[in-house]
Amino acid sequence: MRKDIVIPEVKDVYVAAVYEFNEDFNTHDWNAYIINDGMDALETVLIVSQGYDDKDLTAPMRHSLQLLPAKGYAKIEFLDVSVLRLDNFFTITYFIGDKLYDKRFELPANSVIEDNRVPLPVMDQKGVLAR
Repeated sequence: MRKDIVIPEVKDVYVAAVYEFNEDFNTHDWNAYIINDGMDALETVLIVSQGYDDKDLTAPMRHSLQLLPAKGYAKIEFLDVSVLRLDNFFTITYFIGDKLYDKRFELPANSVIEDNRVPLPVMDQKGVLAR
């Protein structure tokens, strides 16, 4: 029975940390985004994020999006500087049609720095892509 389960490969979906100006607080902050570079909308998107290392573990944060359009993106959460020293992961689960997709993206400890920024798909910005 287990061999009958087909797990489709996640393509054209990314998680990125973007360094941007926060007008409310007049500061520059890191924010996590989900990016859909595919031709299909993502439906019922569930996101669980958490940070950890050998001795610390943050509380899991849960987010959901009803729909993420094709070639679209959405902010997941603010990334406080104190959690960037940890390994941070984002588990993304979503539907395209009647197929369920699932992938864990990771931002390794201390990898979210300005020197690691690259041009991001869909967004007109640079950011650090999660693996």
